[in-house]
Amino acid sequence: MNRKVPLAVCFIFGVVMFIQYFSQHPTARFVYKSILDYWQIIFAFTLILGIISFVNNNISQIKRGNNTFYRIVAISGFLIMPVVALGWGIKTGSPFMWMFENVQAPMQSTVFALLAFFVASASYRGFRARSIPATILLLSALIILLSRSNIGGIFSDYLPNIADWIRNYPSMSARRAILIGIGLGSLTTSLRVIIGIERTWLGKD
Repeated sequence: MNRKVPLAVCFIFGVVMFIQYFSQHPTARFVYKSILDYWQIIFAFTLILGIISFVNNNISQIKRGNNTFYRIVAISGFLIMPVVALGWGIKTGSPFMWMFENVQAPMQSTVFALLAFFVASASYRGFRARSIPATILLLSALIILLSRSNIGGIFSDYLPNIADWIRNYPSMSARRAILIGIGLGSLTTSLRVIIGIERTWLGKD
């Protein structure tokens, strides 16, 4: 019984959301807007669930002694930021904005800077000319990179045109194939969830 109710709700709302895309009737538009309003309520509850999970996970790891200092800093920031925002507001010059601009923004910049090194490392491993497809990928990447830099015009005036052709035809066809695959995969997964074949979202019990 505890599984039949969520499965029935999922099936009803899934079918309703699927049908409304094929109708322009005002009732269909009203139902669609009403469901979207409920999505915001569900999102609020998922946010609360995420907060509870975040706090519980960090507290349990602190008790085990795993990265205690960093987890205390994370929980402290989680508790301080809402208090500061409610007490002094979020306007320019407030303590909240000072913490955001001097703590949050530098940390984000640091993370993105680290991602650049990961991308460079992955590119080095992926662009090794071990086969003909890998060689084509390497040459295409070099042409694109050179066309986007100031030194690209030194090699050839046709380099930007070649790069545009690569982006508009081979690259675009591959992107479209990937998007079609993603669309078919999403459709298949959605149908499995609506029909009730896929039940992993119900939990383990």
